[in-house]
Amino acid sequence: QITEALAPSTLEIVNDSHLHAHHAAMRDSSSAEARIHTHFRVTITSAAFAAKPQPARHRMVYALLRDEMARAGGIHALQLKTRTPDEEQRFAANAEGGS
Repeated sequence: QITEALAPSTLEIVNDSHLHAHHAAMRDSSSAEARIHTHFRVTITSAAFAAKPQPARHRMVYALLRDEMARAGGIHALQLKTRTPDEEQRFAANAEGGS
């Protein structure tokens, strides 16, 4: 869904569900499968984010994942980093300069 709608040049998805397995809501989940796909960190670089503030970018992503977040056992937590290609280049240049 994200790939089709945003055509990202970078899409990194990290499943952090194992870090939250001790939470009561995760332990009480009805299936082991549901418990292992609940918490994610996502970095997206897309030209579709140009001229949009972070809250608008996050709303775009949440809208794309609305069904997955609403279903029982779906995404429970989503940490987003959203950048434009220009922002990604500046981030990379700063990271190189700071080492």
